[in-house]
Amino acid sequence: MNEKRKEPVSQIINLLVASRYADLVRQMHGIRLTANEIAKAIDDYGRTLVSPPPEGFQRMNIVEIQGSQPKRWSIAMPLWTKEEGLSDLTVEVTIIEHENSFATELDDIHVL
Repeated sequence: MNEKRKEPVSQIINLLVASRYADLVRQMHGIRLTANEIAKAIDDYGRTLVSPPPEGFQRMNIVEIQGSQPKRWSIAMPLWTKEEGLSDLTVEVTIIEHENSFATELDDIHVL
């Protein structure tokens, strides 16, 4: 797993765990999901999000989007809850490589 792709996913999860949905939408520039849609997805799941253990990031499913310019990766990462540990709830993001940094888009939060 590439640490450069782990960091933006970790930042998204930290904001989700802290219920800072509006901050998350601002960082994502409002692409795809609103703060209300994020809150609804998590509320509908009915459990309390917690940070994954460090080894949890080994479960990130990273797929390079072929032929994209700039380079992009689609990442699916399971979320953890206080009640279950590893849950069926998954966050999907797109990571876009720029010269010395990455832009991140939150694509979806759903049950697998």
